Amino acid sequence: MGSPVTGFRKGSTSKVRCVDIAALVAAAVLRTNKDAVVMPFENKVVKCRLNSRDSVMTNAKQLASFWGGGTNCSAPLAELNRKRARGDLVIYVSDNQSWIDKRPHGQATATMKQWSTFKSRNPSAKMICIDIQPYGTSQAVERDDITHVGGFSDQVFRLMGSVAAGESSTDYWVNLIREVDVA
Repeated sequence: MGSPVTGFRKGSTSKVRCVDIAALVAAAVLRTNKDAVVMPFENKVVKCRLNSRDSVMTNAKQLASFWGGGTNCSAPLAELNRKRARGDLVIYVSDNQSWIDKRPHGQATATMKQWSTFKSRNPSAKMICIDIQPYGTSQAVERDDITHVGGFSDQVFRLMGSVAAGESSTDYWVNLIREVDVA
């Protein structure tokens, strides 16, 4: 999460890190959704106290300081399950390189196992996985209740709103492009 969003490219490496994007998204969600629970994680969930009345930049700065080198994508869901939490939308913003809970060949990831437990308690819940630097693997399988986003732009907020409103599908972007009139 400490790497530049653009990756390392001669002459065009961004100063904005993946953790900065994740922090801004989380702070923006908290600012507009006072009941949101923000759970920064690395090897485990990192405890933090945020105030939804603070500015997006104040909370983003605090959140960007919570990164330490590991990515355990199942940790937030495991914590929510431990607390028997209720919710209808889970948003991951990560580089999605979860080294800690790699799946054994042919088995579900720890993230998918935790999601299954969460869904049994919250059957209408949806999950959005924003993979800031998409690679060829993911910790969650895309399906009707799980939406994947590769990369980041301001359009991601539009997608999050659509998923939250129940308007999304696995073909969200394809359908959006089909609606564009090029005539």
